[in-house]
Amino acid sequence: MKKLIYLISIALLAACQPKQVEPANIGLVWKAQSVKENGTLVYTAGNPASTRPGYARLRLDLTSKEQVTFMDIDGRKLTGKWSLSPDNGRLILENLTPPPSESAGNIEFYLTEPPAAGRLLLKRTNESKKTGNTVNEYELVPE
Repeated sequence: MKKLIYLISIALLAACQPKQVEPANIGLVWKAQSVKENGTLVYTAGNPASTRPGYARLRLDLTSKEQVTFMDIDGRKLTGKWSLSPDNGRLILENLTPPPSESAGNIEFYLTEPPAAGRLLLKRTNESKKTGNTVNEYELVPE
């Protein structure tokens, strides 16, 4: 009887262990489909009336396992390392050179939805100095 209780206890404990989260497959070159600054839509691909047409230059190259190339609204190319948080909840760009203004070389984004094959939804975790201290949301699609 004690052995049975012991085996059941071990089985229950094993079933309660947190499952390992599989890394999201986002290793593509991404471009902006739409961008919001502080909740206001400022860019839509192909729309000549977009108030921030510079987002047409945005590229996020995650094709290398760790190396990232990021080109933002101003067209300046930044390189560094990228990773996902263990829960796939944040995309972390680190040691970017040249370092973005007042960032210590790091930018982080929340993944607002699980990545899909044709879409990546990101939201900056802090304000972007380059766009007037706005919190930006990006709908990215493969290039």
